[in-house]
Amino acid sequence: MLAGIILVAVAHPVHGQQQEPAPEFAKHLFAPELIFKYTRQIELQPAQRTALMQALREVQIDVVDLQLQMAEVAGDLTAELEKAKVDEAAALRLTERILTLERDIKKRQMTLLIRIKNLLTPDQQARLAAIRDREARQENEPE
Repeated sequence: MLAGIILVAVAHPVHGQQQEPAPEFAKHLFAPELIFKYTRQIELQPAQRTALMQALREVQIDVVDLQLQMAEVAGDLTAELEKAKVDEAAALRLTERILTLERDIKKRQMTLLIRIKNLLTPDQQARLAAIRDREARQENEPE
């Protein structure tokens, strides 16, 4: 589930927003879905799979907690903004809290992606990069 959350957060724009290209550093990291999809091709070892699942669980717990906190603060911000006269200082404090929570979520996601990369051997990383590049080329080919 977390893997899906991470992919959605990184790969899909919010409704109405245009999708931005992935940052340059993203080509050096590997989404959990890619690893699970190609477990056999990269010869993922049982110990690596166990470590990957543990890392996913740890981040999932943290991220869900942060998302719940963010939803609560977003509700407070919405209530403040619904007022005829908005308390600017209060609204900005709530906005700052939301931005901090978003940063914390992204930091946890990046931590996960770094841990995933560190679990993989250089050969596995090279195989995944080749698979990802091949898939990207296929997606960009005109039909």
